[in-house]
Amino acid sequence: MDYSVVITAAGSGSRMQLGYNKVYYRMDGKTILEHSIETFLKDEDCKQIVVVSNVMQFRKEIPHILQGNVVLCEGGATRQESVCNGVAACMCDVVMIHDGARPFVSNEDINLLKKTMEEEKACCLMVPCKDTIKVVQDGYIEKTLVRDTLRAAQTPQVFNTDLYLQCASKAKIDGFVGTDDCSLVETYSDVRIKVVEGSYENFKITTKEDLK
Repeated sequence: MDYSVVITAAGSGSRMQLGYNKVYYRMDGKTILEHSIETFLKDEDCKQIVVVSNVMQFRKEIPHILQGNVVLCEGGATRQESVCNGVAACMCDVVMIHDGARPFVSNEDINLLKKTMEEEKACCLMVPCKDTIKVVQDGYIEKTLVRDTLRAAQTPQVFNTDLYLQCASKAKIDGFVGTDDCSLVETYSDVRIKVVEGSYENFKITTKEDLK
């Protein structure tokens, strides 16, 4: 199944306290972003990699990665706007949206997503929540959620490209900002999003502790 992938890398990475975008932090001689991109470069079904980032910074840090099917797109004021810019540049009917700060996604996970999209219009990598989750109001516990029904969303999150763009357009009109990409499709369509169980190894690098 041919697809495009949008890799988001336009954030400031303030929680890492590096003084620069965390996706350009180097691990094993390569930036976090390079590791994220290379996973998709190895997949022959990935026909286009759209990296959404500060174009000048990207060209300064890793210009050598601009080859073949890798293209650059300028980020927006918010992550949602950045994603929309990237998806609008996609040429395939299916788009995967992936965090540039998740360099550990596996080929197995990507293959599961592709297989799922042969029959679905949207799907999302998720893992079961390990902790007990409680609803808190004004500093007090209101209730405990049933852990068996809870999943933590990861990326890639995958959609029919036209479906995502339609939902994103409606969200922009309403001023709606979702907590992730799936929330736009949940809010502005009746399409059910298929859960694909992922791996805890596919975590997002957010703080310096994640680099240990």
